[in-house]
Amino acid sequence: MCKNPRVDTDRPAVAELMADVAAAVARRAASVSEDVYEVIIREIPQLRGDKPVLALLASSVDSNIDTCLQIMQHRIDLAAVRAPAAAMEYARRLSQRGTLLTALLRAYRVGHARFSDWLLTELARQTDEAEMISAATLDMSRIVAGYIDQTSEEMVAAYTQERETWLRNRSAARGARIRGLLSGERIDVRAAEATLGYRLRQYHVGLVCWAGDAAGAADEITRLERAISQVAGQAAGHGEPVFLPRDESSAWAWLPLGIQDRFEAAAVSTAGVDADIHFAFGDAAKGTTGFRITHQQAIAAQAVALAAGSPAPRTVTFSEVAPVAMMLGSPELLRAWVLGTLGGLATDDEHHARLRGTLLVFLQSGGSYKTTAEHLTLHKNTVQYRIRKAEESLGRPVGENRHDVELALRVGYWLGSAVLRPAAASAAADHDHHSRQRVP
Repeated sequence: MCKNPRVDTDRPAVAELMADVAAAVARRAASVSEDVYEVIIREIPQLRGDKPVLALLASSVDSNIDTCLQIMQHRIDLAAVRAPAAAMEYARRLSQRGTLLTALLRAYRVGHARFSDWLLTELARQTDEAEMISAATLDMSRIVAGYIDQTSEEMVAAYTQERETWLRNRSAARGARIRGLLSGERIDVRAAEATLGYRLRQYHVGLVCWAGDAAGAADEITRLERAISQVAGQAAGHGEPVFLPRDESSAWAWLPLGIQDRFEAAAVSTAGVDADIHFAFGDAAKGTTGFRITHQQAIAAQAVALAAGSPAPRTVTFSEVAPVAMMLGSPELLRAWVLGTLGGLATDDEHHARLRGTLLVFLQSGGSYKTTAEHLTLHKNTVQYRIRKAEESLGRPVGENRHDVELALRVGYWLGSAVLRPAAASAAADHDHHSRQRVP
């Protein structure tokens, strides 16, 4: 059996041939660099940026090609080679702009293939001896692949370090700007917009997002950011939301609405969002003042959701709970007022919950039995029966003090057991009442 002869890539003749090839390619380095640059831009659209970044890419290509050719010409040990400054700066710049690392690494693979084409074409011009071509090809491939591998590692390290530094510094700067906006102090709007990457002179919706009882994933902030992005994608405005982590399980955000002065939170779908993530929305508001007000509203709405205990509602809007939110300053007084206003109707059990729900809809519909029946999909007689039972629990007609009753019912709806009387306590109170009646 005939065996292929072993190619000796250490022969001086092979090293000399490789040096000649590198020198010939170096004489056309400008054309080579331009060709490699154009292929990278064509193949990787993510790298098509503004002029400064493109110029830096061109410099990175020039310096990488020049370094590779010098290694081959002068037999420089790869261990002594470091990535060119332009290449390192290009990696850092892409990191700052949020370009994916995969795009940078693919640029090196694409550039490697194109540069190798130039080397092999020149090698074919230099000799037609098959063994020499094979030996030189192996040697050049080893050097170029080794250089790309080594440089790629440096690029990844530079990219990662810069990304961490950039995000940390940007987060600090954004946090400072946002605190200034929320404090109500006079600010430079244009500078704040530049720092936040967000237009303040528009309508916005404040949003608080938090992970509930099931929290504990490795990276909660990433989960919250992903959830907010999904909600923001359903808003009518354009542009990215402002996102500010507050702690390991909660974050603040502002959704851009542009000229739209309304935001229908009910139309927002949470499908696909982790079930333990909750949202509290403010109302649409405009400008720097609106930026602050809608955030305060979202915070107040979250306070209502948290006061209700576990499980908290999935979504809550300030417009739904505004009166309740403004009454939360003194929980003890609020509970006493609800119990005093609703009487026996404030009992925390399923029967009284049905009565409270029916009465709330009845009052909100202007006292119409027909409208209430249609809204709750009940027979009109069922509604009349429940309203009568609700009046018995209240101890008075629903028409008396109806505004306080309606507000107390809304508080009970949102805060539940936090403001209602436990069923056991209610039963005991009833027993004591009947016992006293039997005493002669």
